[in-house]
Amino acid sequence: MNYSVPDYLTISVLGEAVATTAALVYGLHRALNAAGWQSRARKKVVLGFGTVLVTWFLAALSLSWVGFFGGVPNRAPTIQYGVLIPIVAGIVLFWRWGTLRRAVEAVPLQWIVTVQLYRVLGMIFLVLYAAGRMPGAFAWPAGVGDVTVGLLAPAVGLAYAHGSRRAAGLVRAWNLLGIVDLIVALTMGFLTSPSPLQKLAFDTPNELISAFPLVMVPVFLVPLSILLHLAVVRKLQQAETGRQVPRSLLVRE
Repeated sequence: MNYSVPDYLTISVLGEAVATTAALVYGLHRALNAAGWQSRARKKVVLGFGTVLVTWFLAALSLSWVGFFGGVPNRAPTIQYGVLIPIVAGIVLFWRWGTLRRAVEAVPLQWIVTVQLYRVLGMIFLVLYAAGRMPGAFAWPAGVGDVTVGLLAPAVGLAYAHGSRRAAGLVRAWNLLGIVDLIVALTMGFLTSPSPLQKLAFDTPNELISAFPLVMVPVFLVPLSILLHLAVVRKLQQAETGRQVPRSLLVRE
């Protein structure tokens, strides 16, 4: 296999990560503005949220660049740290930072769903497979799953926004599909990448997935997607209980 990194891969992965980060920060700002948050409170939480996202992105980028997550046949994988630590940190931050929790509760559920259109980036796995640069055991389930979830995201979000009778059920089904897709992709990534855990694709090991820049998908976009799926669960629970967002920060100027 040819493991040289094509230019389109760097542009696609890093461009998608930057665009997604910007969309999340901008979307939060718009949602809080629409919800009537005071300017000072809105700017504070958006700045804090943006700082956390950018810091995480730069940390993942730096570790990826120096090869920290690179797979080695005789060494335990390190990529799990890039996946699990952000998820745990995000959950802890959500519960400890009350303002962020109220902000998430103020963001429309359909937006949290629709923004995952970026999952269509999974098409890159199929492109790499077609070019002989990635094993099919990983590329097919991860690529098809990501593209499916990404393409369905706007349709499901639109259905929920329009108050379809089955909208909540569609969101639950889509959310479950998205989570299963990520679990399958991560599992196949470990099973096909060079490490003591590798069980598949010995003839075409999945080296690119743990190398820069593609490793930014599992260490940045995947945990980000999982956190968004958890946010969807939270929003559905909020909708079911009819909980109203506290108005202490929602007073219009």
